[in-house]
Amino acid sequence: MDKEKTVLGLKKGGKMLFNIFHPFLNILILISIVLFFIPDSLIVQYLGANSGWYGFGIAASIGSITLIPGFISYPLAATLLKQGATYAVVAVFMTTMMMVGVVTLPLEIKYFGKKAAIVRNVLNLIAAIIIGILMGWLM
Repeated sequence: MDKEKTVLGLKKGGKMLFNIFHPFLNILILISIVLFFIPDSLIVQYLGANSGWYGFGIAASIGSITLIPGFISYPLAATLLKQGATYAVVAVFMTTMMMVGVVTLPLEIKYFGKKAAIVRNVLNLIAAIIIGILMGWLM
């Protein structure tokens, strides 16, 4: 075991953590402020048990265009559930947020080609809807 490599690794890890902390905190504060101003009744109306396919569509649309890191999306999902969103709708939101990239589509097209990028996004959108349906059925 080399102490110099260990210290170097700890320094690099600490620097990475420090670099992630500020954006993480900023996004968390922004999400908290937005959710504070959105009434629970509005979330229940559009993402609750009676929202049906409309709720899936809203969740899929917002999730597809949102660029939020995974470690921030879980507290957001918990907050949505506490405010009245269903597990099925939150599952669609989380899945599209992680797997569908409308905002990053031009970059994907550049590196993977138009057909591959569009097929990947469409298949992931379909998968997100199926996952939401399964979560609704299971929960």
